[in-house]
Amino acid sequence: MENEKKPVPPPKSLTDRIWDLFASVKLAIIIFSLIALTSIVGTVLEQNAEPEKNIQIIVKMFNVGHDTAHSVYGVLDRIGFTDMYHAWWFVSFLLVFAANLIICSIDRLPRIWKLVREPIRPLSGDLIEKTSIRRSVALKEKAAHSRELVQAALKEIGFNPLEASAGETGGAQVYAEKGNYSRLGVYITHLSILVILSGAIIGLFFGYNAFLNLPEGETSSVAYKDRGKEIPLGFDLRCDNFEVEYYTDSDMPKAYKSWLSVYKNGKKVKEKTIVVNDPLTYDGITFYQSSFGMVPDSQGKGVVILRVKSAAGQSQDIQAKVGDSFTIPGTTVQGRISDFSPALSIDASGKPFTYDEQLKNPAVFIEFSGTGQNTSGWILKRYPQTWDLPGGNRVEFLDYWGVEYTGMQVRKDPGVGIVYLGCIIMAVGLFMSFFMSHRRVWVSISEDKGGSKIIVGASAHRNRAAFEHKIDKLVAILSAGSKGGNK
Repeated sequence: MENEKKPVPPPKSLTDRIWDLFASVKLAIIIFSLIALTSIVGTVLEQNAEPEKNIQIIVKMFNVGHDTAHSVYGVLDRIGFTDMYHAWWFVSFLLVFAANLIICSIDRLPRIWKLVREPIRPLSGDLIEKTSIRRSVALKEKAAHSRELVQAALKEIGFNPLEASAGETGGAQVYAEKGNYSRLGVYITHLSILVILSGAIIGLFFGYNAFLNLPEGETSSVAYKDRGKEIPLGFDLRCDNFEVEYYTDSDMPKAYKSWLSVYKNGKKVKEKTIVVNDPLTYDGITFYQSSFGMVPDSQGKGVVILRVKSAAGQSQDIQAKVGDSFTIPGTTVQGRISDFSPALSIDASGKPFTYDEQLKNPAVFIEFSGTGQNTSGWILKRYPQTWDLPGGNRVEFLDYWGVEYTGMQVRKDPGVGIVYLGCIIMAVGLFMSFFMSHRRVWVSISEDKGGSKIIVGASAHRNRAAFEHKIDKLVAILSAGSKGGNK
């Protein structure tokens, strides 16, 4: 007898082959790996930075010469690794990954949806015996009473019996299910990834990361990115004041903050004092406190802000520049600001000197007259013990204004709300995937030697061990409610 040849399936069309490719888990692994590997390079290299910064990174990482690092940087720059998250190939990876995720879900979802939507039905005795979780118990009660016990026990472990069907021999079957929609958890997680990807892509193409160094007292309507490119803000931002707090007896900054005001059409619409991790947000643009410094060529241009108090308690705030004079209120004592140092220190011989160009330890030299004898001395902003004068008068050095700038990162990300939404959806999907399962239970009740025999069959598509504990509890409840025992 000749062997019958199996029919050869017709060749798949191009559309079917493309569909199978994008429905492949292997493709997902390959694309995800490419995204991860390229992201490592994009994290090491500073994006949209000056070339020399990344050249120095290459020199340190690979211990190569400057010329070699320059050549490597040129290759990476041409490929797009210095602005990787806007590169066409990286965006293509994201789109292919999204397409793979969508097609994988569509390919497998109908079967899962059928399981979710299909109502539980009674099983024959043979099929109950084949379930993954099986238990049996003999009760001395008749089948009718045992049926009531089973229904009560199922409710006690969290199930709502859907139906009780009477058998021909006076027995019955009670069955129930719970968590059928938990099978969709993985697809909700897939949806969350797509939502997060869409938010990220929107942020890449419609948002920006920029910077702004804004001096005290000045206003800007633009920020800067990509090596000096201006980005219009759509409003005016003014730095009203900036202040740095240092650790005691140290030039290490403890905190720094900026007083900012937002103006729209010439009218102040918002103001806020920002510090690190507490930014200002207006019209979808966020300003983060990130750095500070002295405005170039600002020496002698700042305004000294003093609070002068007489021994009798009269007080007055004064704004002056180097060379200006003032009078302590209620007295004939006059002071003249004759010198300023941004960072004053005293050498071993007791001679004052300026040790830094930054505003680390500002001091003013004031000459006083009208006290019966002329006095003079340095008054330091960070050291209040230098503020007290002979005769009970006091000169407090509050600020040297107009010479520092606040450095801010400026970020606009219209996709951030979508990303947050995706994170919430992902939390729901992961909870359903890891902590919930589709659990089904069938309880067959039959007459047996004046009592009844209970056979329990159950299944769970996930967390089977935890569900077995539930079934054991069900059997224990039935045994406790009867005079029978386990078999």
